[in-house]
Amino acid sequence: MTGAEALARATRRLNAAGVPDAPRDARRLLAHALRVDPGRLTLVLPEPLTEAAAAKLDAALVRRAAREPVSHITGRRAFYGRDFRVTSDVLDPRPETETLIAVALSGPFSRVLDLGTGSGCILLTLLAERPGATGIGTDVSAPALEVARENARRLVGIERAAFFEADWYPPRPERFDLIVSNPPYIAAHEMAGLAPELAHEPRGALTDGADGLSCYRAIAAGAPAHLAPEGRLLVETGAGQAGDVAAILRGSGLDILGVHPDLDGRGRVVEAGCGATLS
Repeated sequence: MTGAEALARATRRLNAAGVPDAPRDARRLLAHALRVDPGRLTLVLPEPLTEAAAAKLDAALVRRAAREPVSHITGRRAFYGRDFRVTSDVLDPRPETETLIAVALSGPFSRVLDLGTGSGCILLTLLAERPGATGIGTDVSAPALEVARENARRLVGIERAAFFEADWYPPRPERFDLIVSNPPYIAAHEMAGLAPELAHEPRGALTDGADGLSCYRAIAAGAPAHLAPEGRLLVETGAGQAGDVAAILRGSGLDILGVHPDLDGRGRVVEAGCGATLS
């Protein structure tokens, strides 16, 4: 069986399982089985598959048909032009979060705090884009922090990124000129309607188990004590939440500096600063 034949069969199999965008996923899984970059897959499609590659593809298709995310099968997810190691212990990086990166990079910063860092994709992308910057990532999940440390070693060097197990803010007092977060923002009552793939991601990274806003309240409460003069706080929000989140941040004494839309025009990132330090 050639690669082309395997690709056609894989696509049919995923389509039959009801997997969205089956042709794309079939290509990614075949590339993974062949250990080639997906962009080079076309070059090797005429070649016959080895038994090992065919077995690896079959195992991957079984997992994807069960709606396990492709990133968990391959162990990698692309974000802002870089590949990040991901597992079932961390939230997959989302394209929407690149809006937060763009807003962060629109201003100066040298010391970053990433609250609920997960895979570390936000913190490490910002440090990679600003070689002189350093930062800290916090998370309540020890397994997630191990994934973040692995990504840090590969992408920026562990000396530029430190990680702490903490419920939002780090244990030692310090001020940052940039605080970022993509917290759990799905309300508990919305969880049942989510795509099956999300059942493979950590529930605590998706929902606060309440109204979807409690994490913003915790972040807002600690922000004034951790923002440096003229520092910025950037938080990603879910659909329709930007106004509520802005009100929460304002209620903690923060000034709202902007609400930034994603590519679909939805308010995605709320930007705030501490009025006491901006005056």
